[in-house]
Amino acid sequence: MAVIVHRIRLHDGVAPERFESWVRDVDYATCPELSAVRAFGVQRRASGEGGGAVEYFEIIEVTSAAEFERNMRSEPFRRLVADFEKMAAVVDEWSGERVGAGYRAE
Repeated sequence: MAVIVHRIRLHDGVAPERFESWVRDVDYATCPELSAVRAFGVQRRASGEGGGAVEYFEIIEVTSAAEFERNMRSEPFRRLVADFEKMAAVVDEWSGERVGAGYRAE
């Protein structure tokens, strides 16, 4: 299984509440339409001291990089990208293959 991590920064003037609402209501809801996606979550973190700018990171677990690339050409994914780009940008990306099965409490 491949894992992709994106660091996300909101565009100037975009309220965190707007982005987070879209994540909950649209981004997560679209995941079942993407056959490669096995798990997906967006995390919020305050950067800097004293509650500085809000940044996010997302962790995407996919069956394979090749299948996810095919999903990226789909209409549901293109809609996500169009919405996302109005609010934020990916400023860093990591990806790789998990070592072994990993651990997840059930």
